[in-house]
Amino acid sequence: MNTIEQEAPAGRRRRRRYSREFKAQVVAACQGPGVSIAAIALHHKLNANLLRRWVDQAEGNVPAPIVGGAVAVQPAAMPAFVPVPLETRNLRSTEIRIEVRRPDQSITVSWPTSEAAQCVAWLREWLA
Repeated sequence: MNTIEQEAPAGRRRRRRYSREFKAQVVAACQGPGVSIAAIALHHKLNANLLRRWVDQAEGNVPAPIVGGAVAVQPAAMPAFVPVPLETRNLRSTEIRIEVRRPDQSITVSWPTSEAAQCVAWLREWLA
């Protein structure tokens, strides 16, 4: 017997809204040691992913959504490359060595450290 069709209201489904008190009560039920969030969600007829988001928000791991239709601000993305200054006087070599190994071949590229910026540009282009 298919119960999903019988439970669905006629017309368009509306998004459920939950009070802060209800959310706090359900999140508090998840705080105990060894408690299954999925079991708590099932008991309260909630989606486990939704309850996990509520728990993360309560613990401060995820920013709470902005109410009123405003778009939530995404955290700034980390840069793909972060330059690190090095002291060159303690280095034994004056060159950058890059070695790429594959099962059937190996490639070694040597680059002078004085031209490190060009090496980075070449490496970015090569890896893209």
